[in-house]
Amino acid sequence: MTEQQPWQWDEPTWRGHVERVRAGRPLRPESWPGGAKVAVALSFDSDHETPALRDGEVLPGKLSQGEYGARVGVPRILNLLRRFEAPSTFFMPAVSALLHDGEAKSYVDEGHEVALHGWIHERNTQLPPQAERDLAFRAADTLERLVGTRPVGIRTPSWDLSADSLRIVRELGLTYDSSLMADDDCYEILTDGEPTGIVELPVEWIRDDMPYFMMDRFTSLRPYTPPRGVLSIWRDEFDVAYAENGIFQLTLHPHCIGHRSRITILTELLEHIASHEGVWFATHAQIAEHVLSGKDSSR
Repeated sequence: MTEQQPWQWDEPTWRGHVERVRAGRPLRPESWPGGAKVAVALSFDSDHETPALRDGEVLPGKLSQGEYGARVGVPRILNLLRRFEAPSTFFMPAVSALLHDGEAKSYVDEGHEVALHGWIHERNTQLPPQAERDLAFRAADTLERLVGTRPVGIRTPSWDLSADSLRIVRELGLTYDSSLMADDDCYEILTDGEPTGIVELPVEWIRDDMPYFMMDRFTSLRPYTPPRGVLSIWRDEFDVAYAENGIFQLTLHPHCIGHRSRITILTELLEHIASHEGVWFATHAQIAEHVLSGKDSSR
């Protein structure tokens, strides 16, 4: 039987795809802790060598780019977060945590959160359901063993949710996800119209360093936006979040943002944020806990 094309789908088919995972009730709270005007959720995806390993790229050159993240980027980031007293969330593939002994634990020791980001930054949408589940549970077990606490949140590798990802997230008993893009502020995830109780802390490519700074010498992929142009975008994103009493969420990668010209703009961004009254720097877990505390309201 020939597979139907999307233009041939009946209404229950296309509506079913859309409703499978959807944004539910808004979770913008009436107030942030301490009367803060904005919540700042900094996050770092400590992928290091895993994207290359996932793709079978095992030659030293590509792997060294990932190693830079652990060797140079992470110490710079931790120093910066220490300066601004900014608890943050590190989403870390389990293989990254195993390759870099003590790194995941150092995050927790400095007051940050470690959350799930796959086993080896796998392309979970291309995996059989059981393989995706097994890798997710193996990653959770590994991070728990390394840092002493079990992760409560996840960012799926490459922000991809398969048809089975949300079921696995629920089976893991996680509090939040940070992979979807249906809002600027937190919301509850629905599946087939039913509330899940899971908080979504939305991401966006606008607020991610990789789209601006990626480089591939064998294709046309180049970092076309200068660092200070990116700073302007992120500063504007924060300013509107502040005006709306919302959340400013940022996704960064140590092997990308850790370079000198880029850590400079992150420093300037944090200086700009810190110059405002009423800023709450918090981990993703802390924000999820707060918006679930019963103080949420519709806009």
